[in-house]
Amino acid sequence: MKIIKKNIYFVFFFLFTFSNAYSQWFIDVETGWVFSGYNNVRIPRDTGSQFSLSKDLKTDSSLFFRLRLGYEISQKHTLSVFVAPLSLNASGSVNKSIRFFEEYFPAEIPLKAVYRFNSYRLTYRYNFLRNENWRIGIGLTAKIRDAAVSVEGNNKKSEKTNVGFVPLINFLIEWDFAKNLSLLLTGDALAAPQGRAEDVLLALQFHLSDNLTLKAGYRILEGGANVEEVYNFALIHFVCAGATFRF
Repeated sequence: MKIIKKNIYFVFFFLFTFSNAYSQWFIDVETGWVFSGYNNVRIPRDTGSQFSLSKDLKTDSSLFFRLRLGYEISQKHTLSVFVAPLSLNASGSVNKSIRFFEEYFPAEIPLKAVYRFNSYRLTYRYNFLRNENWRIGIGLTAKIRDAAVSVEGNNKKSEKTNVGFVPLINFLIEWDFAKNLSLLLTGDALAAPQGRAEDVLLALQFHLSDNLTLKAGYRILEGGANVEEVYNFALIHFVCAGATFRF
């Protein structure tokens, strides 16, 4: 993590030092309500009990917040850092006994569970098409995943954490279909034999000025891993609103 932070600081210092007349900083903030779709867990994969945090237990919806700081160079190149904390709480009881990670939980006892999926990303995107009506780009994202699932009940608690690096493909398609209005489709996604990840936003944008854009839309976060230590696949829904400030 320290090496990644140093590299991020260096990149932004370099860009700030050698910026030109076409360069522009931006801050993008996003908030709204997050809901759990499916969230299936089996830890360990081969010997744990599979259960659902959203069906066997009830997962509460909650507010969320995301922040992106970026830098555009000559309207072609975009570099950004991104922070997206996420934590969902679940509770209830399950009509079967559960072996989760290092603990065993009897059937029908009150349980509390927490699903955490914090994301930290560094993204470079090349905008290969940019005209009066369209902006299309593709790039690469280096993601640090800070994930955990915990279960608590019967005076016992077990938590499985996972911190790792995930490479993703970044994309952006923006269509200016009317005066001051555009449709935005953007996200990060990639699939592999061990798992997959998709974080995609579809939003309507209203351009109040050259420096301020408002947006509202729907975001989907889906994916997971099927490896020796963990089986976990989840679908998360976001109803969101936000703003982009350019300076």
